[in-house]
Amino acid sequence: MLTTVLMIVSVMVGLALVLNTIRLLIGPSTADRILALDTLYINSIALIVLLGLYFASDMYFESALLIAMLGFVSTAALAKYMLRGDIIE
Repeated sequence: MLTTVLMIVSVMVGLALVLNTIRLLIGPSTADRILALDTLYINSIALIVLLGLYFASDMYFESALLIAMLGFVSTAALAKYMLRGDIIE
């Protein structure tokens, strides 16, 4: 039962990844593209956690944490670049 639910949810998250990629490519503004990239990070974290549940491995959870930290730093850097035009002062 759990494996069936995990597969269904994985397909839904995969579909969300595809839709976010489309928004990233054809987004009307830079802010929309940055939000789509941030959502891609969140969806990829969700997919990795689902794979960790499916395979019952702790290594997937550690990689999801690493991607979460990198996603936060990159989103903050992109937001700072949009506001000031320079990342390092």
